[in-house]
Amino acid sequence: MTWEQLEGRWKQLKGTVKQQWTKITDSDLDYIAGKRDRFVAKLRERHGLSKGEAEKKADEWVRTQPGMAAGHEHHSSAGV
Repeated sequence: MTWEQLEGRWKQLKGTVKQQWTKITDSDLDYIAGKRDRFVAKLRERHGLSKGEAEKKADEWVRTQPGMAAGHEHHSSAGV
């Protein structure tokens, strides 16, 4: 599943975000609306993560959600 597909399930998944990242507010969740770049920005802002850390944690979280398939990340790790 891609981040674009996640947007359609965002309302169902907001609770799991709040459980994992307690500093994310309801207003933040409404702003994020399932968009990866907004999610990363709020993780950085609320939890003091670097951009790379926030991207990694966001992608890891998506992988743990039911129905999410591997290979959904927004960017590839090619060349690592």
